[in-house]
Amino acid sequence: MTLLSVNAGRAKSVGYTDSASGRTGIDKRPVDGPVRIEVPGPPGVGASGVAGDDVCDLRFHGGADRAVYAFAREDLDRWEEELGRPLPNGSFGENLTLSGLDVNGALIGERWRIGGDVVLEVTGGRIPCRTFQGHLEEQGFDAKGWVRRFTRAEAGPGALLRVIVPGEVRAGDPVEVVHRPDHGVTVAFLHRAATTERGRLAETLVAAEWMESGLLALARQYADKYSG
Repeated sequence: MTLLSVNAGRAKSVGYTDSASGRTGIDKRPVDGPVRIEVPGPPGVGASGVAGDDVCDLRFHGGADRAVYAFAREDLDRWEEELGRPLPNGSFGENLTLSGLDVNGALIGERWRIGGDVVLEVTGGRIPCRTFQGHLEEQGFDAKGWVRRFTRAEAGPGALLRVIVPGEVRAGDPVEVVHRPDHGVTVAFLHRAATTERGRLAETLVAAEWMESGLLALARQYADKYSG
């Protein structure tokens, strides 16, 4: 299991984001050399946990429980085949492009050590948005219906992560799973429950202590509304 690249993006003005600033940092590119990963601050206040990476819409991105976004190279390869275009590392706005790790099969609360020091904890999966769709269209992809297409895809959403132990990472670092909690809620299952299988949201609450705040609020709201 290997970290293929660390990717960061600088904010730029675009016409396809719902961010109040009209700017997005979704266009992420691989970074040379070591990159610092830190705890960025609470949701709604903190931005990216990756040094040199801009997060512009703090309502849905960034903060301690969405500090880093990871995607599997294998899933990018599947999308390359489906879309018929090359997808360099970082194409889906991910901070970490990984190889050999089942990112979507990871359990909520699972911990990964990257390199010698950094430990990250899985908190959820990406919910696609208009900015993501617009970014692909800007890059020359047919993005029609992309939000629905990505949501329903078998490839999975990629993993959101919190920083447990900060430090530096770089391309080529080994990745090791160092902890798996005792429940069955994976990134892929939580994503389906939050999108296409809402009736299963209450089942995800066994992983509540590790879930990112937005998905946790959704699961609790649904469970409260329909319990009993």
